[in-house]
Amino acid sequence: MIPLLHDFTDETVLVVGGGPVGARKARTFAREARTVVVSPAFADRDFGDAELVRAAPGPDDVGGWVERLAPALVVAATDDDDVNEATERAAREAGALVNRADRSGGRDAGSVVVPATVRDGDVVAAVATGGTAPALSKELRRRIESEIDGAGAMADLVAEIRAEQKAAGAAATARRERVRAVVDSPAVWKALQAGVSNARQEATRVMEEIDD
Repeated sequence: MIPLLHDFTDETVLVVGGGPVGARKARTFAREARTVVVSPAFADRDFGDAELVRAAPGPDDVGGWVERLAPALVVAATDDDDVNEATERAAREAGALVNRADRSGGRDAGSVVVPATVRDGDVVAAVATGGTAPALSKELRRRIESEIDGAGAMADLVAEIRAEQKAAGAAATARRERVRAVVDSPAVWKALQAGVSNARQEATRVMEEIDD
């Protein structure tokens, strides 16, 4: 499998199943997409900003939900194999992405795995084990979380510097060297903890040093 990032802004995600797994998937997608969870009951969990629809679709009913909502992604997260199979089939027939939450490993071509994700501002790091070792994904996510602390602020700073350098007419090679120096500087990372203005001053100093 090849990891990709998909923008779900203004898209709809349909989650069939309201158990703990369905709740976790709903929280993930509701950050960005309209997310609708259809289930006869809902776990005592946080579903984020998802819309909860109390219904018990059988294998013959799932296609109607997919047709009405026209989702970009459908998540099959029930404990009923027949419903999950029908959900996957309806999603594929509609040309939607599909995530079988009840399967681990050996996924069909075109299926989607939702990885363990860490976010810091616009910086996103994801870990997947092909669905075979969720506990390992969780542990690696925990480790990565501390490693990328502050990366979102660094991304904002670097984006600002790149735009300014380009507007000033700096050569592409010079821009890359200056940005690399800023990203590689422990002093800039430390200054970010004290505030963006301090980090900007330190970044300017670093860039001036490599220009000398």
